[in-house]
Amino acid sequence: MAGALQLPIIDLSSPDVTSTAKSIHQACLDCGFFYIVNHGVDLDLMRRMFEESSKFFSLPLDQKMKLACKEHLGYTPLYAENLDYASISKGDSKESFYIGPLDRDLGNLNQWPPEDILLSWRPTMESYYKQVLTAGKRLLSLVALSLGLDESFFVKIGALDGPDTRLRLIHYPGELESSNEEVYGASAHSDYGMITLLATNGVCRDKLKKPRVWENVLHIDGALIVNVGDMMERWTNCLYRSTLHRVMPTGQERYSTAFFMDPNPDCVVECLESCCSESSPP
Repeated sequence: MAGALQLPIIDLSSPDVTSTAKSIHQACLDCGFFYIVNHGVDLDLMRRMFEESSKFFSLPLDQKMKLACKEHLGYTPLYAENLDYASISKGDSKESFYIGPLDRDLGNLNQWPPEDILLSWRPTMESYYKQVLTAGKRLLSLVALSLGLDESFFVKIGALDGPDTRLRLIHYPGELESSNEEVYGASAHSDYGMITLLATNGVCRDKLKKPRVWENVLHIDGALIVNVGDMMERWTNCLYRSTLHRVMPTGQERYSTAFFMDPNPDCVVECLESCCSESSPP
């Protein structure tokens, strides 16, 4: 494990959008990760979201399994997922809850804990979801500028017309079962879509390097961590970097969230003109 990675801090409230876009461009070239601050997500709401998340994951397993994941929405228990296809472990040491797009609700497929058990859970999650979505849309306008495009590019092509966005609540238990195999909170992976707004504690910038060199990503109060997904890497002709990242067990209970920002499923994704040339064809 190498030292801590010094990521750029992007201020979404800065009036100097040209400088901000340049900073995003460099961050996406270098490692595909950066912090955002002044993102518009209320910090008190974020605190309440984590409190409500903790309440849900503290419920007995049989109650949580009543909301077991259907159509990729709802609850997934410990070890249900292994993000590293090359790993032989029994699964990642985390439990999760997925919430899908609220504006179209995928045919009312979202699942919610009963109000008589968790009264404030749904309104809190819906409020947090909407605020992070707004931050993500603002961020994508800056990503467009960073690629030499009009800031409304992703809006004009329909990517943000009913985007396929998911909020994933995650709980990492403090105590793990005794095992001879290496256990991960989230094993090594890169995200699949456009961008993710998340919290994580380790990245590997070179996917193909063996052995992998991992670097810590430090926590900054009030900041969100953003990373580039595989779709954005393809969209930019591999200019922007989709980076491997993982979560290591710390021996302490942890909660985090990841907001996956992907385009409308009918949006056509093809190599951006600003990212290809004769020497670098699509």
